[in-house]
Amino acid sequence: MLDDLEPTRKKTAYIVGQDVSAFSLADLAETMRQLEAEIVRLKAVHQQKSASQSAADALFRKPG
Repeated sequence: MLDDLEPTRKKTAYIVGQDVSAFSLADLAETMRQLEAEIVRLKAVHQQKSASQSAADALFRKPG
């Protein structure tokens, strides 16, 4: 019953290069899942910015 009164600890975000030797297998799997999702998100943003940059380059290209 006392466990119900204690707030659950929120896991902190993974920091690249941090020591993960104390992570459980489940924690490692969850961290990998989150990092893979983050890579997908970053690739999408990169692609959008690249397309915007290409459009701006084409618009402002000097003739000649």
